[in-house]
Amino acid sequence: MTAQSPADVEADVIFRNLLVALIPSLRSFSRGLCGGRDMADDLAQDAMTRAWAARASFTPGSNFRAWMFMILRNQFYTTVRRNSRMVSWDPEIAERVLVQAPSQQDAIHVADVAKALQKLPPEQREILLLIGANGVSYIEAAEIVGCAVGTVKSRLARGRKALATLLDLENGDALFDRVT
Repeated sequence: MTAQSPADVEADVIFRNLLVALIPSLRSFSRGLCGGRDMADDLAQDAMTRAWAARASFTPGSNFRAWMFMILRNQFYTTVRRNSRMVSWDPEIAERVLVQAPSQQDAIHVADVAKALQKLPPEQREILLLIGANGVSYIEAAEIVGCAVGTVKSRLARGRKALATLLDLENGDALFDRVT
């Protein structure tokens, strides 16, 4: 085991502080992607572990937030691909789980929005979560998901409209409004 230089120790402390400050946003984004709290917390922890292991590849002064969201997003898709090969389908359980009694309430609840988000295509859901829920700019979102800013805007508009339709709202632009 080699001893770290004082500069390396300082860089690790700075990296750790950046990572710790971002934990709430990472957990929020992962919960939006996964839907379930346990899987989301595991995903966020896995992403932070991967980031820590790859901390030497992070360029100081670059966008740490975008770098971390990209790691978390990639970890999510890796997990989904891995789990899709391992899950067995039981129609009886699925019927019990997927059936939900209609809600007779006039107000929209957070749980309703979360369920509606899960029905959106992943590309639209992740853009809504990045921009609307985590305050990421269009440029940062484009960097995170690896597409053009115009594509981000298009996905955001389609996601807002689809979410408004799922929630029976008249104006989808009232959802996740953000001027960027």
